Amino acid sequence: VPAAWQRPYVNIFKHFRVEEWKRSAKEGDVAALTDTKLKGTIYRIRGSNPASSYLQLPRAGTQSLGLTGRYLYLLFRPLPRKHFLVHLDVNTEENQVVRISFSSLFKEFKSTATWLQFPFVCGAANKGLARGEELCAAPANVRWTCLVLDLPSILALYLNRRYSHLRGVKLCSNLLVKNLCTSDLLFEPGVTFSEARLGDLSCRGVAPMPRDLAFPVPKGDKWHDLYDYIRY
Repeated sequence: VPAAWQRPYVNIFKHFRVEEWKRSAKEGDVAALTDTKLKGTIYRIRGSNPASSYLQLPRAGTQSLGLTGRYLYLLFRPLPRKHFLVHLDVNTEENQVVRISFSSLFKEFKSTATWLQFPFVCGAANKGLARGEELCAAPANVRWTCLVLDLPSILALYLNRRYSHLRGVKLCSNLLVKNLCTSDLLFEPGVTFSEARLGDLSCRGVAPMPRDLAFPVPKGDKWHDLYDYIRY
């Protein structure tokens, strides 16, 4: 059960004050930009190879974020015609560190006792993490994406391990990122607070996206026409 301060969710960039770079680290070409469409700050991470530029939380590898929420949300957009890489380090209940990585560079799914590598396929035709797909850079029209990872399920399914907490995150080039969040709630984008109350989604553990994590939807538009939602 997460500590009280982690409920109902943790806005990771805000909580760890990413913009101050005291509890986070950056390497290479990492820039904070104002995105007028998303109405807020985003971080652009780019470099000639994915490992050369990154944004890392926490600052030191010896520290841990200690975030226990079941779901990790990553609000990001791969840079067009480039490859990207994301590493998540998690602790199991046996206190083993497992790295979960996803990248458009991986040709196929690979797993060892301490590392799961998922190919990430950008684009509308076959979205998300795949178990063996062609290697492809992000298309020119790649959209902002809300990627939701069910961390306990991933560990149980692929390694038969029990999840404890999120230890660290390393966002490597080439991508734009708006935020990261952990929660035990399954946030459903495109659902308003009033719709959620009417539909009584809370009894199913589903909730609308918190406002500080939501992508803006102009009047008359639909969330799913503008953005991608990938749950894994």
